Amino acid sequence: MDLFFLEERISELLDTKFQEQAFQDCFLVELHLHGGNKLEVFIDCDKGVTLEKCQQLSRFLEAHIEENQWLGEKYTLDVSSPGLSRPLKLWRQYRKNIGRNVAVTLRNGEVHNGTLKEVHQGHILLEEKRTEKVGKKKKTVSVHSELPFEQIEKTLIVIGF
Repeated sequence: MDLFFLEERISELLDTKFQEQAFQDCFLVELHLHGGNKLEVFIDCDKGVTLEKCQQLSRFLEAHIEENQWLGEKYTLDVSSPGLSRPLKLWRQYRKNIGRNVAVTLRNGEVHNGTLKEVHQGHILLEEKRTEKVGKKKKTVSVHSELPFEQIEKTLIVIGF
């Protein structure tokens, strides 16, 4: 099975499914076909991914994969959210995570940690806490950093406990 062909078919199927009322807040983040016919499909939803949506989408894709024999008799299909360990990839994921703490690594290696405040077409606005020395005292101040998407290498959600 040609990887490009399969990715295109799965993407088209999901685009159609995402037109349905129950799935309109969902979108495809990425898919990977691994050796041994293992297909991983990562989806996200504006209001959060539920186990039920993953199960429904998995059944939907299984029906088409089996009907068209795209992966043969034996394959593994995993439909899930990208999870917190995977970087944000799409503008829509950034929008969904406004207000959360993130770690942004720029292409030059610089790392910014802060709260994602705004998402615009070309950049994000991050509120970072920095400690500055004022006289003999230290003071924590909020600094807003505008980070252009083209300079971002990866953005991860930071979980605080």
